[in-house]
Amino acid sequence: MARQDNIGDVLLAGPAVRAVAARAEEVVLLCGPRGRAAADLLPGVDEVIEWRAPWIDPEPDPVDVLDIERFTGTLAGFDRALILTSSHQSPLPLALLLRLAGTPWIGGISEDYPGSLLDLRHRPEGDVPEPLRMLALAEDAGFPASADTRLRVREPLPDTDHLTGGPGYVVVHPGASVPARAWPPAHCADAVRVLGAAGHRVVVTGHGDEKELTALVAGEDGLDLGGRTTLAELGSVLRGARAVVAGNTGPAHLAAAVGTPVVSLFAPTVPAARWAPFGVPLALLGDQQAPCKDSRARECPVDGHPCLASVRAEEVAAAVEIVAADVGPGGEVVA
Repeated sequence: MARQDNIGDVLLAGPAVRAVAARAEEVVLLCGPRGRAAADLLPGVDEVIEWRAPWIDPEPDPVDVLDIERFTGTLAGFDRALILTSSHQSPLPLALLLRLAGTPWIGGISEDYPGSLLDLRHRPEGDVPEPLRMLALAEDAGFPASADTRLRVREPLPDTDHLTGGPGYVVVHPGASVPARAWPPAHCADAVRVLGAAGHRVVVTGHGDEKELTALVAGEDGLDLGGRTTLAELGSVLRGARAVVAGNTGPAHLAAAVGTPVVSLFAPTVPAARWAPFGVPLALLGDQQAPCKDSRARECPVDGHPCLASVRAEEVAAAVEIVAADVGPGGEVVA
């Protein structure tokens, strides 16, 4: 199986991976370096192959013939391959390399004519959530889904009480790999103050290269964990939260994978119907009809970033109370 882009994308592939793992002798997951940490967290994965695909990575290396030849050699010996992609990606470049490696059966989602590159050409209809889109490919390939289609992570996660002081806090995650999807830092800092004034303990999380951002957002009212957790530890921190406030970014999907409600500051550059956090109580904030809708812009094309800048900290705090109320004391979703 292959899912070659970012952390969140790989986590969203989890239900499809588990469906295949239930019937296959072994599941090897091909991922890119940006998604490797998430691949290591997926239940059902027996082995991970990491390779940077020049047709998928947002900052690709130049195409190198020797690198392609070496990579094709690592693909030899597989009986079947399922290529999991987003709607804007093509499975055909990888399918070609798999054919050159001798893979006898390949399935993928493709709007383009695949010729002899695919044995199964799956064509989904409509804006279905990304996990279900990939799961439909697995089902079409003969791997039916179980009743549990939620996102999951490999257990056990590490204990992080020594970092957070124990569960019951609210997490604010201000960063995003795509700037157009990030709530402005000043708004994040306002939310930390408002949540703190409402009696919440607030934990601010972020990647190692976001320490300046997380320090600014945490201020004097939040606990700054920027750069202090691995992805597995971040998953544990998110699990201990009553709710997570985040943009459309990998940690929002990680929160869903550990069962924590999400207040999603969602820029409409991609459709929320496909990409919003899946399977947990959710509050979707942000102007979904803004001019940037469906543009896939990495940098906001509109002055002032209005789709997210228009969301006030008080709205976020109110949404936290709503989504947190949908979860019982043991973490179960209340109907």
